[in-house]
Amino acid sequence: MIETRLLQYFLAVAEEQSITKAAEYLHISQPTLSKQMMDLEENLGKQLLIRGRKRVTLTEEGIFLRGRAQEIISLMDKTESAFRENEESIAGDVYIGCGEHRSTFSIMQIIRTIQEEYPDIQFHFFSSNADAIIERLDKGLLDMGFLLEPEISHRYDCRKLPLHESWGILMRKDSPLAAKKEISFSELADLPLIMPSQSSNSGRLTAYFADVEVQPHVVSTYNLIYNAGLMVEAGIGYALCIDELINTAGSHPLTFRPLSPRLSSDVYLFTKKYQVFSKAAKLFLNRLETGIGSL
Repeated sequence: MIETRLLQYFLAVAEEQSITKAAEYLHISQPTLSKQMMDLEENLGKQLLIRGRKRVTLTEEGIFLRGRAQEIISLMDKTESAFRENEESIAGDVYIGCGEHRSTFSIMQIIRTIQEEYPDIQFHFFSSNADAIIERLDKGLLDMGFLLEPEISHRYDCRKLPLHESWGILMRKDSPLAAKKEISFSELADLPLIMPSQSSNSGRLTAYFADVEVQPHVVSTYNLIYNAGLMVEAGIGYALCIDELINTAGSHPLTFRPLSPRLSSDVYLFTKKYQVFSKAAKLFLNRLETGIGSL
């Protein structure tokens, strides 16, 4: 069994790219740290470090271990934080996964009211697509996730929230379609499209194209909207995305048009089945239950 201390040492070496600098950071001797790293490699039966004259680099196995070690240390910190909670007051950390959608603002309003009453609660957001959020939920690195129209699985408890997001097309303002108020699926038939990459959204959108017998011409995919916006601005294509993620007002070169017929997605709260929540996470879930409908 690998000690978490050795994983922390290994992460320090990976970060500093030097056993000497990592030893200084960890306040241990260089020979001691070097011996610890050799013991770790021997224990795993794999070479993790390539020791060069000027710096240390990671092997393929070392890169894999770095990712796993970061997850393990993060989970340990999260667990210790939950046990340190004061019995009389509510404090601690809440870990939330969330995609890019405007309805997250309603969740932020609830968080603001909680922090006004409980300043010792810290909220940590992981922003990514549904696939990455589900992966971190599985590993226990998140308490909950807010997802758009996810694939329902027996492994999770999920609840549909009274929040909705509208889909449309992000395009350049000099595009001929920018003169329209709405865009039909048939008008997308021959356009270069930039589609979301996450399996839940892309599968649902592909099904809509199939229903109207349109074969989309996909030239690129994205998982977060910022780079998709840059691709649109560069003239690569038209991004299929949800509304209000990019402020297209004023002199911004892009504009958004909704789809016709209107296409929307509901927001779901996802948690692992039988999950034990910290007091801080329970408080947030209770406030979400009572407050989300009134926002």
